[in-house]
Amino acid sequence: MSQTPAKRIRDPRLDFFRGIGMFIIFIAHTPMNPLVRWIPARFGFSDATEIFVFCSGMASAIAFGAVFDRHGWLMGTARVLHRVWQVYWAQIIVFFVIAAMLMAIDQTGAFERNFVDRLNLRPFFDDPGPNLVGLLTLTYVPNYFDILPMYIVILALMPLVMALARINTSYAITACLLTWAAASQPWIAVLDVPIFQGLNLPAEPWSQRSWFFNPFAWQLVFFTGFAFMRGWIPAPPVRRDLIWFCVAIVIISIPLHYFVLLQAFPILAEARSAIAALVTKTYFGLFRYLHFLAVAYLAWVAAGELGRNLPQHGWPGRVVETVKQVGQQSLAVFLASLVIAQLCGVLLSATDMHPLVVIGVNVFGALALVVVARTTAWFKSNPWKRPAPTSVTAEQRIEPAPSSALAAPKA
Repeated sequence: MSQTPAKRIRDPRLDFFRGIGMFIIFIAHTPMNPLVRWIPARFGFSDATEIFVFCSGMASAIAFGAVFDRHGWLMGTARVLHRVWQVYWAQIIVFFVIAAMLMAIDQTGAFERNFVDRLNLRPFFDDPGPNLVGLLTLTYVPNYFDILPMYIVILALMPLVMALARINTSYAITACLLTWAAASQPWIAVLDVPIFQGLNLPAEPWSQRSWFFNPFAWQLVFFTGFAFMRGWIPAPPVRRDLIWFCVAIVIISIPLHYFVLLQAFPILAEARSAIAALVTKTYFGLFRYLHFLAVAYLAWVAAGELGRNLPQHGWPGRVVETVKQVGQQSLAVFLASLVIAQLCGVLLSATDMHPLVVIGVNVFGALALVVVARTTAWFKSNPWKRPAPTSVTAEQRIEPAPSSALAAPKA
């Protein structure tokens, strides 16, 4: 028998749902976008951020886990650090691109709204010295630019998790759970242990604000996807009782979500505060985690094994393939979406928010993400390394004569 290991089949569900998350994130990031009222975050505790982080954990298990397995811990760590380096510079570049773009738009004087202030970037321009240092050291992290820094820190934790897993996978899982518990706001309030109260990172040099996405809390959903893909956690069975249990969680979460947002009935303020602590986005609250697991399970069951229930033919199949391609190029698409969303917000600001304009702007943004995904895929295919097509001369195009015609002429 051949000793060559079998090639892992790429699960299309990973790319499909990650692509769905990219489109939702674009809608959520577009200022003044009316469609934001209809994204999943308005009907439950979790949203597209969980999709992005969870699927990134699964993709990292495939991309980086294989390096740890084949070449050892040191080489796997080097591979992770190389990715951290790439994402770090992507964070720096996208910040300067958006900041310069919005400043250029403001300087035209064509709009009443100040777009630099809308993203709270004015402190950077007013006092660039310390904020430039803060930007490069990730101690200045404006809210709009906070997902990639979270991703960087989580990636940096991967070698430690893999080192613990080499001893026993239960150690790695326990470490992730304890890190989340230490960073979770409800636990901090209960334990009142000073050492835990600083388990976040500073977001502004001039204030005490911490990162909006606490990486030590959000690593839980990342390493959950990582653990599923590595086989540390078995895939849940497809059972009717589990399906209905997850449906119940999703349905119950809808009124609870609006109850937290409700400002009436001051007598219920303490109850709302208690639930809000369990669904907090910064510290990745427990209810948020349970809601995402329920939604992910239902999506996993609906898609079927290896995505067999996803459309594969006709125009629905082409749509699925397009969404999967967007998911395959998630980093490039995400970076582009940050810029495109701001441009679409400028377009919406310049109009009367007519429904046709709203639809047109969102369609334009979605198509732009598709173009970015396909362009990135084209560049990654290294087309310049393919053999160049050979040019055929006119003489070479002449068909050879039949063999009988080549026979020696008769005397």
